[in-house]
Amino acid sequence: MRRHSIVRKLFVVTSVLILIVFSLVMLAEGLFFERFYRISKIHSLERNMNEFADRFGYTEPDKRLVSPLLGAFMNQNDASIAVLNGRFERQTLNPYYLELQTEGQRVTILISTSGMTMDAIPKGLRLGDKLTVDGIFMDEKDTILHPVAFGPTNQEPEFGMVRVTGNISEVLLPEQRSYNPLYQDALIDDALNGWVPEAETYLARLQDGSVVHAEWMDEWSGVEYAVLIRSLPAGKDGDLYLLAMTSLQPVGEAVGILKQYVVYIAPIIVVLVILLSMIYSKIVSRPLVQLSRSAERLARLDFTEHPEIQSKDEFGELSRNMTALSRNLDSALRELTRANVKMQEDMREKERSEELRKELIANISHELKTPLGIVKGFAEGLQDEVASDKRDRYLSLIVNEADRMNALIMDMLELSKFEAKAIQLLPRRLALLGLIQKVADSFDQQLESRQLRIQFNADEGDKPFVTADARRIEQVVLNLLSNAIRHAEENSVITISVFRSSAVKVTTTIENVGSPIAEEDLSRIWDQFYRAERSRDRKSGGTGLGLAIVKHILELHESEYDVRNTNTGVAFSFNLNESREEPNEK
Repeated sequence: MRRHSIVRKLFVVTSVLILIVFSLVMLAEGLFFERFYRISKIHSLERNMNEFADRFGYTEPDKRLVSPLLGAFMNQNDASIAVLNGRFERQTLNPYYLELQTEGQRVTILISTSGMTMDAIPKGLRLGDKLTVDGIFMDEKDTILHPVAFGPTNQEPEFGMVRVTGNISEVLLPEQRSYNPLYQDALIDDALNGWVPEAETYLARLQDGSVVHAEWMDEWSGVEYAVLIRSLPAGKDGDLYLLAMTSLQPVGEAVGILKQYVVYIAPIIVVLVILLSMIYSKIVSRPLVQLSRSAERLARLDFTEHPEIQSKDEFGELSRNMTALSRNLDSALRELTRANVKMQEDMREKERSEELRKELIANISHELKTPLGIVKGFAEGLQDEVASDKRDRYLSLIVNEADRMNALIMDMLELSKFEAKAIQLLPRRLALLGLIQKVADSFDQQLESRQLRIQFNADEGDKPFVTADARRIEQVVLNLLSNAIRHAEENSVITISVFRSSAVKVTTTIENVGSPIAEEDLSRIWDQFYRAERSRDRKSGGTGLGLAIVKHILELHESEYDVRNTNTGVAFSFNLNESREEPNEK
């Protein structure tokens, strides 16, 4: 439920806000639209009257130029206009007209605002159209015609009228005006009669160039009109004024229609607001829901999925940051897990090292205590002259035990040098098989006493050379072969194999026949003083440090070494880098 609460909140808040804004707009339209419309229309008309006054100053002497100017103004502003003299009397000007080019002359047809409606004028008149008009000439030259009928259907004009036919060369008719503009133009005289009695009140403002506003209602139609009057540049006949009158009826009609429109459109808008708010809420909340789910997965330490919001806004940036956080946390937890595992291993290794340390102390104590006890016993016997006939044997045993303690101490010193990394190798090219043969020959007496023999496995004619420290490798072979002889069964064969294990490695394996090493002891066989035989039987000999020394020597040679149980016994192996140098010829 929590995931969907943001959707509901967004939906409710968005819907309420839009409906409030819509209601305020509708209320403002009902209360202020009509007033705003009136003010905007009157200000626009006032601004255009000022522009007209500037242009009128250049055209006033020629009425033929003033009339088109008036007609254009009336069409552009949907207003009736008149020019008044200093006594606020309307001057005779016909803003709308037609000019026909006949065979002999050009005739101007004046469109009068009295006695004629727009229905009497043909629709769609254009330059070049042929037109026939019946009317009465208003001048002696028969160039200005007062029209009575356009496009007459009778064959002859009525009595007292003339018929003129020609092509339209110039035309200015009412355009973009409200209904029956000629009737509205004819109402200027009535509006003027209602305003003249108050003219003296506004005379000072008019002379200052200000625009005077007034309202007038046509009693016959009940339509309200806005009347604006301002002064014009003085003409040759004295002061002139411009009167403009525009109907305010479209304002009321627009407000009424708007109110009806709101009644019908409001339910549709409410439905659209609800639908759009729901869609908008889902669109906006979708990344939030995804981020919430991602955060929930992070809380469960689940870093398997990393859905990203592919956008360039704050949601996309937050998603990418959360994805980076997830990956970093995953990496950190993995690292912590590895560190924890390593720490546990280190703790186990520390515990094992502690056990080995204790065992080492016990082994050293045992290894030193035993020969010391023997030496002391035989020395006391010699001191007390007990068994004087065995003096030589006692002295020999004392020397042997002293040699054993000396070997132990020397091995411990050697091992401490390796552990302190104080040993430096002197690598050179050497024949590995020859070195192993030399070491094996030194065990002839021990081999014969136990009825053992050594078998070499190597490719005939192929004697590999390796790069190593000859003395240290001899020490390795000596320890491994001694260990193999010590644990081999009597009347068995010790196998020494030397072969190339790769293009650059030579592997040596020393295998005996005997009891296998317990699996749990295989990994500890290289530890110092560690013996597979728990009883520490001294009959097998050795100091317990040989394999630990072998391990250090092989690691200094970067050698791979191993011990494994075979079907018949135990096999130790190690490898060395093969030498590619040519032997020195002497």
